[in-house]
Amino acid sequence: MKTILIIEDEVLIAQSLRKLLERQGHRVETTESGHDAIERIARTPYDRIVCDLMLQDISGFDVLEESRKRFSPAEISEKFILMTAYNSPQVLEKAREYQCEILNKPFEDLRAALKRIEGEA
Repeated sequence: MKTILIIEDEVLIAQSLRKLLERQGHRVETTESGHDAIERIARTPYDRIVCDLMLQDISGFDVLEESRKRFSPAEISEKFILMTAYNSPQVLEKAREYQCEILNKPFEDLRAALKRIEGEA
């Protein structure tokens, strides 16, 4: 069982991922706010953090930058998965700087996306 944080401002996506991952036995928290996510990350040891890049208050890259204060680059690469519907070359290049995995929305294969979130793919 893993403890997973989903940072996603599209409520339907966040709740769907939460339910599916909980059915797999994981403990899942969700938040729509990047600022709230930063506070949660500071106080809770998550195994995986799934973060949308385009949030209402700040970007997923801002969440990653703040997380650098707590985690090494290797830990960020291992813990974080970025989700985006905007997979432009600039976004992909910036994500590579953090060495994070990227999930494109909408998901082409939901089972494969869940396995990547669980760290099994």
